[in-house]
Amino acid sequence: MANQSNLPNILLIMSDEHAPMYSGTYGNSLVQTPNMDRLAEEGVTFDNAYCNSPLCCPSRMSFMTGRYIHHIGTWDNASPLASDQPTWAHLLGAKGYDVVLAGKQHFCGLDQLHGFRQQLARDLHAEMWTKVGVPVGVPDWKKGTPAADQPWGGLQQAGPGTTLEIQVDDLVEEKATAYLQKAKNSSKPWALNVSFIAPHFPLVAPPQFWDLYPLDQIDLPEIPTNHLESQHPVHRRMRQMFGCIEFPEELVRRARAGYYGLVTYLDEKIGRLLEVLKKTDQYQNTLVIYCSDHGEMNGEHGMWRKSSFYEASVRIPLQISWPGHLPTGRRVDQVVSLVDLISTIAEITETEENARLDGSSLLPLMQGVDRGWKDCAFSEYLAHGVARPTAMFRHGRYKLHYSLGESSQLYDLDQDPNEFYDLAQDPDYSSITQDLQGQLLSNWNPVKIEQQVRQSQKERQLIEQAYRHMTKA
Repeated sequence: MANQSNLPNILLIMSDEHAPMYSGTYGNSLVQTPNMDRLAEEGVTFDNAYCNSPLCCPSRMSFMTGRYIHHIGTWDNASPLASDQPTWAHLLGAKGYDVVLAGKQHFCGLDQLHGFRQQLARDLHAEMWTKVGVPVGVPDWKKGTPAADQPWGGLQQAGPGTTLEIQVDDLVEEKATAYLQKAKNSSKPWALNVSFIAPHFPLVAPPQFWDLYPLDQIDLPEIPTNHLESQHPVHRRMRQMFGCIEFPEELVRRARAGYYGLVTYLDEKIGRLLEVLKKTDQYQNTLVIYCSDHGEMNGEHGMWRKSSFYEASVRIPLQISWPGHLPTGRRVDQVVSLVDLISTIAEITETEENARLDGSSLLPLMQGVDRGWKDCAFSEYLAHGVARPTAMFRHGRYKLHYSLGESSQLYDLDQDPNEFYDLAQDPDYSSITQDLQGQLLSNWNPVKIEQQVRQSQKERQLIEQAYRHMTKA
């Protein structure tokens, strides 16, 4: 017996570290993503979607709760989400959904479900927490941003092969597929969160995907002359702390080839999940969502990994389909973020009255009804690589990077999509800079947040120190 309610099933596919500009769906002529392309044909694709913190755990906890991280205190990758914080999994479970997780959500605490009925596979990046039980690897802002002892090793690893991460992602697909095949007989609605590690480093791709990207065809990052020397200090410090040197061209090509291979590997998994829905006659009654937790710098601006507010780090893919309810082949240019996605799920499932959310539903926007959309996104970063609060605010074409105690940066993304020309000190743009900074600071107090982050670090470091003494005894 199929879902008998008037509510849709939900298949929410999340990747890790996928910057949208590295996909055919978002205009890249090299990276092959036929299944994301198909999802774009069958639903709505957002061209300017952002995460609310460009780091795994904070972004995912914001995604789970629909709230900004300064409201829930998940500052970094060693900040557990409190178990009494409601998540969208709780909202849907209380509505009668069967809510399950397959793969990564990076729950960095003993609570590994946070409203999900079951973890079907493995969350590789959270398993250390179930073994240790206390926060480890807590950032220490008292030490500032010391330079790395050696270059980041991610580029040296790049190549064809397999990794534990690939094995886990294969398991995630297997378990998710089995669940979908059984779910066709369920009389209640289901919500399945399938979360893959790909294309997160290590930049090792299965050989059949590595072979799609010959090294002599791999593009190089666009870095103008003297750009790295003239970067804002917050970016230069982060590059130094993360060991992002000027790597040899051969290594850069190999790393980007590995990343592209992992994107296509991920795309193939998305396609197989969609095929299962269609073969089991569930596609027509399923809300399908694809997004990522944040992006990957991939060598742009001399940076690798994430943690910055450059587009490749903070912008994400976001695609939504719902046959019969949403238009097909629609592109949305307005600015949105992941907290808006959670508000959308709450509206569609009629659970918004039970939630305290920071976003706005995307449903009218997807249906072509603008209704004065806010056209803005906010993101904050309060972890390693910086030593004071940083944030981003985008409104329309303009984007502000903010770092407490330092000058802001302003970019016109219509004219300068790669963010090479900081306009913040240009008198012609002073009113725009002041306006965006005013909007940013109207609901975000960096001085207060700095005190909260430092106090949290101090307390978690104490717990970690006590644990290490106990384990030595």
